[in-house]
Amino acid sequence: MVGSVAPAWFEHAVSIEPDVGRVDVHGAEVAYLAWGDAAAPTMVLVHGGAAHARWWAALAPFLAEHHRVVALDLSGHGASGRRERYRPELWAEEVLAVAQAGGSGGRPVVVGHSMGGFVTVVAAAKHGAALDGAIVLDVPIRRPDPESQEGRGGRMFRSPKTYPDLDTAMEHFHLIPPQPCENTWLVRYIARHSLRETPDGWTWCFDPRIFTNREGPASPSDYAEALASAACRFAIINGARSHIVDEEVRAYMAELLADSPAAAAGVPFVEVPEAYHHLFLDQPLAVVTAIRAVLAAWRPVGTAPAEVQPPGTA
Repeated sequence: MVGSVAPAWFEHAVSIEPDVGRVDVHGAEVAYLAWGDAAAPTMVLVHGGAAHARWWAALAPFLAEHHRVVALDLSGHGASGRRERYRPELWAEEVLAVAQAGGSGGRPVVVGHSMGGFVTVVAAAKHGAALDGAIVLDVPIRRPDPESQEGRGGRMFRSPKTYPDLDTAMEHFHLIPPQPCENTWLVRYIARHSLRETPDGWTWCFDPRIFTNREGPASPSDYAEALASAACRFAIINGARSHIVDEEVRAYMAELLADSPAAAAGVPFVEVPEAYHHLFLDQPLAVVTAIRAVLAAWRPVGTAPAEVQPPGTA
């Protein structure tokens, strides 16, 4: 699987054309892709900052074997509309909206990576009764998330450049935070779908105002209260080599979750070997397996444990 030549499973996965849809959420058109049986239980995949739904394209067909998998472009990203201001609470509403528009109805499982994991935490806290469960991938609570850190201090996210041709643009694609990734075929696929052509050349598919006009929690430490209020089944998956989620972060997140409504069902922590922050680029099939294992432990899918109640309910 390692190297520059894409394996057959990847080529097959990305050849499967998803359904395409859009839904209006508070004045912005939110685009989404969907795979699998429209009648199956719904799973929503939430990308990280400056990313897009196609980051999940290699994984989604595998997850869609038992789910209707819906991956959205959060507003300000990919093919979705832009806003004057961006808020995690509003992004969480977008997650629920695409679950209803592109899913099968009922309560979805939400899976979020990095900044999308923070959105997932907010959704679990504010809309826990509407979710079947939440899984976050390499999400640090207490430390700055890598995309916002780059957005505050890095030039690429603050002032994305325009390039004369696609090849030149793709050469400038970098993972944030910097990390090795041996699956160059997967990184190149992500890079190609991260660019759009304009009259002036090729540029990136995100609104730089995400990092300058973003309201709500200023840093990951401000998500602690939301994590402690998670009101649905919850699981944490991270890369064993991640520089973002270390032992200190995991211990703090475990402490916050210990007294949360989610604790009644148990909160698994899973490490993916030989994976960094962008774990589903490093070890895509291992991440699929980890997600499947969490879902298997939660069966029957669609029925939350009675002990898990949203805050303020009996």
